[in-house]
Parts: sequence; structure tokens; C-alpha cells
Amino acid sequence: MLYLIIKTVLTAVIIVGISEIGKRYTTFAALLAALPLTSLLAMIWLYIDTKDQARIADLSIGIFWLVLPTLLFFLILPWLLRQQFNFWVSMAVSSVVMILFYLGYATIGRKLGLPL
Repeated sequence: MLYLIIKTVLTAVIIVGISEIGKRYTTFAALLAALPLTSLLAMIWLYIDTKDQARIADLSIGIFWLVLPTLLFFLILPWLLRQQFNFWVSMAVSSVVMILFYLGYATIGRKLGLPL
């Protein structure tokens, strides 16, 4: 139980930290957010929990292929915000487009034999 609390608190501190840094230094916060901190933590926690290197390798390659559709979100969101769309509408539209792209990407990826 203590281990689960430590994992949760450490992960939350990183996310809150990036959010707080973003209030003053958006570029630095963006750099921190762009780092694969979540992926690194997930791999560390998974390795500690399972010691299964093959599972870590599968997770890593899966993350690689699934990052590509995520990039669309980061193009659409700022464009919508700069067009003066409401923040929540922009988040929702960007998320829906990303999800639809994920679905299409996964369908095509499976046909091409990608590990999705």
C-alpha cells in the first residue's frame, strides 16, 4: 500500500510541478512536459512490479507508435485557441480529433502489422 501511495504522490508532484512552472516559464514547462516523464515512470513502475524486460520493450515500442497520433492534438489545440475558440471547446475538439485519428491509425496499423 505504501508503494502505491509513493507512486501516486511522485507522479502527481511531477504533473503539478510542470503546471506551476508553466505559470512563469512556459517554455521550460513545455520542455518538461515534452519529456517522456510519464512513460519513464510507467516503465520504472512496471519493471519494479514485474521485472519483465520483454513487457517493458513492448510498452516502449507501443508508446513510440502511439505518440504519432497524439501529435495531432498538439497542432489542433493551439490553432483553435489562436482562433479565439473557448478553451474547453478547443480541448474537446482536439481530443475528439485525436481519438478519431487513433482509431483510424490503429486500424491501418494493424493491417500493416504494427504492434498496436
